[in-house]
Amino acid sequence: MNRLFYKTPTILRLLFGKLLWKIKTKEKAIYLTFDDGPTPEITPWVLSVLDAFDAKATFFCIGKNVVQHPEIFQTTQKAGHAVGNHTHNHLNGWKTASKSYLENTTEAAKHIDSMLFRPPYGKIKPKQIRLLKKAGYSLVMWDVISADFDQTLDSETCYQNLIRHTKPGSIVVFHDSQKAYENLKVILPRMLTYFTEEGYVFKSITPTQKP
Repeated sequence: MNRLFYKTPTILRLLFGKLLWKIKTKEKAIYLTFDDGPTPEITPWVLSVLDAFDAKATFFCIGKNVVQHPEIFQTTQKAGHAVGNHTHNHLNGWKTASKSYLENTTEAAKHIDSMLFRPPYGKIKPKQIRLLKKAGYSLVMWDVISADFDQTLDSETCYQNLIRHTKPGSIVVFHDSQKAYENLKVILPRMLTYFTEEGYVFKSITPTQKP
């Protein structure tokens, strides 16, 4: 796997400058994010690991999963983490009409009270960006991806690439899903340990943070 998969290329951040790719800060802070939950067992495990390191994160939730597991969603918020909208049915924006995409996001918003939004797969059309921005959403992408979901990769490869590419202000993507768990259960505690020892803190994202 090449470097560009883990680290978002500068050209993409320039082309889509209205999206939040990284937090501008001089502080040794990292912004962990988790996509696709809430998921029984996996999300509660993530919450327990984050709590052990006094770390805050942002969870981009699928609306239908929130409907199915409202207690986990509520626990996430009560623990002080931020939540965001990840559409109701995990839609691929490139394969979805913009009107339907916005309607699906609106459906998720009935259950997720947040103006943070992340497109599933990172795939979104310019018109969809404009519509979501007009609706008041802050669109959050990422600076570093863990690739925890890639079952062809071993956890050591994922971990080493995370350590190499994560910098102050990085927005890092993980997934609190069953598919990602084999890698996640290894790399998340190791990453938290490494960067805590390096003097970093872990913060959640707010809608007021600008690109």
